[in-house]
Amino acid sequence: MTKTELLNRFARDPDERVTLARVLDQMERCQSRSVPCVTQFLSPAQRAAAEPLLAASGHPRHLFWGGYEGAERTVCAFLPDWLEPDDFAADPDGPLGAAEAAFPADANLTHRDLLGGLMGIGLTRERVGDILVLEGRAQIVALDEAVPIIVSQFGQAGRYRLRLRPIPLSELAPAPAEVKIVHDTVSTLRLDAVLAAGFSLSRGKAAEAISAGKVSLNHRECLKGDRPVAEGDVLTCRGLGKCVLKTVGGQSRKGRIIIEMERYL
Repeated sequence: MTKTELLNRFARDPDERVTLARVLDQMERCQSRSVPCVTQFLSPAQRAAAEPLLAASGHPRHLFWGGYEGAERTVCAFLPDWLEPDDFAADPDGPLGAAEAAFPADANLTHRDLLGGLMGIGLTRERVGDILVLEGRAQIVALDEAVPIIVSQFGQAGRYRLRLRPIPLSELAPAPAEVKIVHDTVSTLRLDAVLAAGFSLSRGKAAEAISAGKVSLNHRECLKGDRPVAEGDVLTCRGLGKCVLKTVGGQSRKGRIIIEMERYL
């Protein structure tokens, strides 16, 4: 398929079309120049949109990388034949860098406070990756070109002064995710039934959330309550959070399907 045909098939709206066009641009640049090429940061939803596009483009060699294993926001790095993914990720001169902002331990700065401050110095969201909020400090992953801007200009978040320094990606310290294990049974592996189990909702409330456009399946908005859900699928509901269907077991004595889910706290 041509680039236009790919975009017509996979882009759901004009904004997504722009994002996917940029992904294809970097893919073509890598293929023509035989050098690694990266997109700007993609959200989980943008990554989910890019994955079927790349599959339809012949599965070019690529890596979604956010500076550490399990990062939420990632760039899509296209790799020439001579470069292995591990070597790309470990390269200290690669396209990603990080900065650490120190602040008083009682400041209670939030992710929103820090992101707002970064936007306030003129950085766009596409240039900033994950923000890891720790006790008395925050670690900010960004495009390497943006790190000097953060270190020199990001002096305040909320009403608190910050002390900035660049750090290598190896110093990033993501906290383990806090999850609650949910054991339940469902009558069917439909989205509305599994969502209700994961977030302790009635099935009617789950259906309402889906029809209102609040629910995503594998980071893609889904308006169909009867969409099948499988092991490993990620369910998110705006205002409630995220849960993952970890295992689908056998049937209970009442003929219901036994499931285990992880709900992120």
